[in-house]
Amino acid sequence: MVHALTLMLLAAMMVGVLPLSVSCATDHFSAEMEKLHMREPYTGKEHVHTANGSGGEFLGCCSCDDDVFSPEEEGFEVASQPDGLALTQRKYAHDLLQRGGMLKCKAGDTPMSAIVKLFPADSPLLCDEDATTYRSIVGGLQYLTLTRPDLSFAVNRVCQFLHSPTEEHWSAVKRILRFVHGTLGHGLLLRPLRSLSVSVYSDADWAGDVGDRRSTGGYALFHGVNLIAWSARKQATVSRSSTESEYKAIADATAELIWVEALLKEHGVRQQSPPVLWCDNIGAMFLSSNPVFHARTKHIEVDYHFVRERAAKKMLQIRFISSKEQLADIFTKPLPLPMFQECKRNLHMFPIVEIEGG
Repeated sequence: MVHALTLMLLAAMMVGVLPLSVSCATDHFSAEMEKLHMREPYTGKEHVHTANGSGGEFLGCCSCDDDVFSPEEEGFEVASQPDGLALTQRKYAHDLLQRGGMLKCKAGDTPMSAIVKLFPADSPLLCDEDATTYRSIVGGLQYLTLTRPDLSFAVNRVCQFLHSPTEEHWSAVKRILRFVHGTLGHGLLLRPLRSLSVSVYSDADWAGDVGDRRSTGGYALFHGVNLIAWSARKQATVSRSSTESEYKAIADATAELIWVEALLKEHGVRQQSPPVLWCDNIGAMFLSSNPVFHARTKHIEVDYHFVRERAAKKMLQIRFISSKEQLADIFTKPLPLPMFQECKRNLHMFPIVEIEGG
């Protein structure tokens, strides 16, 4: 997500911090892409790509080297909108649907069912040819999440079965493709910045994976009103309490926050106040500010000291938010349609408005 974040941040700064009109910002964005020596525009054909003369190969999940990321190859588009810029990958998404034979499918409302659970061996395994197709499509969906945060959890979930996909897993992938088909014209909107503040929403779904009882953590990081970084990732170890899983998620969000602050500073953008981290778990929030280290939390001591140090030095504010207002919820579990649509709106995912002459 490093390069995608950089590009989104650059676009957000151009329409907000720098004195540029939306049309000028679009031209400036294209010029910046040229400076990055991005070559070989996306043709819809495959996963080997080069930039700055180096090459790398995509291996099914997001395993390509960061140094070979190419926005043009992944079908990035910047569309002028009445109130900002929209980042999309419409052509890439269209070609992905074509590869999956889903161009004429029925559109879906959500990328994943909130009821059906996926297991490692819940149905017959796919044959070798279909398994290869599964890995290719899921790999393509991984790239699509660079401008489609609403797909992040569902894609992360189906990525967990790349080694031995089953018919049920393939059905889950086709549901994601149906959702992509119905939202082909959607993009991530970046509005002019009225505030340079940085905030992040952190959440975790404790023991949400019924197969191994690991938790899924996620965060949504905003620069002003613009979403510039997000993550949906299953945690590496099993958590013994919801507080532990939430605190691990807070530590991951804090690490990303530090990186963003450094990037902003490099671009000459100074923060007027410490960034705010919003958490919906009172226990995790209390632990970050409690100077007494309890024996029952020794197994998360590293995460504790990492976050606690930032909070103690007033470099991070950790505040409570209700679960109903938790924007990172969409990155930790499949949501029912009303909740999913509300989170999507709050992340500024909207249909692209075609502007004549834009």
